[in-house]
Amino acid sequence: MSVLKPSDPKFSEVAPRVVSLGCRLNTYESEVMRAHARDTGLSNAIIVNTCAVTKEAERQGLQTLRRLRRENPDAHIVATGCAVQLDPSRYADMPEVNRVLGNEHKMKRESFLPELTAPDFNTPVLVTDIMEVRETAEHLVEGFDGRARAFVQVQQGCDHRCTFCIIPFARGNNRSVPMGRITQEVRGLVEAGYREIVITGVDITGYGGDLPGNPSLGQMVRRLLMAVPELPRLRLSSLDPAEVDDDLFALMADEPRLMPHFHISAQAGDDMILKRMKRRHTRADVISFCDRVRSLRPDAVFGADFIAGFPTETEEMFQGTLDLVDDAGLTFLHVFPYSIRPGTPAAKMPQVNGRTVKARAASLRAKGHTALAAHLQHYIGQTLDVLVEQPQDGRIPHYASVKLAGVATPGTIVRARIVGAQAENLYAEAIA
Repeated sequence: MSVLKPSDPKFSEVAPRVVSLGCRLNTYESEVMRAHARDTGLSNAIIVNTCAVTKEAERQGLQTLRRLRRENPDAHIVATGCAVQLDPSRYADMPEVNRVLGNEHKMKRESFLPELTAPDFNTPVLVTDIMEVRETAEHLVEGFDGRARAFVQVQQGCDHRCTFCIIPFARGNNRSVPMGRITQEVRGLVEAGYREIVITGVDITGYGGDLPGNPSLGQMVRRLLMAVPELPRLRLSSLDPAEVDDDLFALMADEPRLMPHFHISAQAGDDMILKRMKRRHTRADVISFCDRVRSLRPDAVFGADFIAGFPTETEEMFQGTLDLVDDAGLTFLHVFPYSIRPGTPAAKMPQVNGRTVKARAASLRAKGHTALAAHLQHYIGQTLDVLVEQPQDGRIPHYASVKLAGVATPGTIVRARIVGAQAENLYAEAIA
């Protein structure tokens, strides 16, 4: 296949504009849509890939569509993504939108044919029941606009039904990409110049349950690294601590190309709240997971997703979440104030006052900032590999952001000595 490297200016010139909101999986899918729209000749197009994880995410999607129309009155605007899948009529009724695509149709080339533009000004709507989808569409993404890291989808959907989460109803059930196809895509991206691949999906630790032989995530990752020995860095997105398999634990110990940063879908630090969330792990499980990984990889660092102000959460329960940051040694926190998702069981539970929810989210974020600032001090004086994302910005294997004193080429990996740390960044000098 003909591949444009991420540094090639033609990569952006030949493709339509895509605005990707939300998760890394959306980032991956946005590149698939960019290629489809480019290949079908959908000219002057802007694709907005929406998110529905919170009410705020939905609001941002609507706001983005309206702003883009004001700024681009003649553009052909496509609305797609999770928010669209859940409520297609809302987007079809927007005068700013020319085309509405559900999560299944957005991955199909024919959905971007210019002739689908309706001559009677009605908005074409292509949305099907996502729960009826049984396979994940296979694609070969050739590059990522403006990014030094590449994202590769290994699965889609989720078989679990956490009480707060609407995403399974937007994404469907678990569907895994065959290992051979993943290897083919990663090999092409490495040949295109990408030095780090991020494995992504809705529930990547659920990988393989629907494939022949039921391969685990760890088995897939091991085979991938064996098949693409020229790949320098592989990173995993969010892990469910209840599903991590022994093969993946073994890789954490033995495979230096697997980056030592592991992000956990923790959500809370109180067992009663976790039960009401319908999570499958306990507070102790999160601590045990981190301890086990550190025993295998002493330099490992951990991030976690948390929801602040879940229904019925008391101050004591919330304190358990704050304490978990220290007890598990968590560093990179993604904090979400609880947001009611209509149609989920949690929406019917006794709600926490909105001001209290915001205050708890702010407190948890502050806790995370403090933990990160203290953690970064450990790197001062060390010499580490930095993946350059912008001429003076990059990331170390442990995910921390680095500000480089000199200018380096995006997409390359350079050796650098860490000379300082402030707030959420390290400061380094590249070594010639």
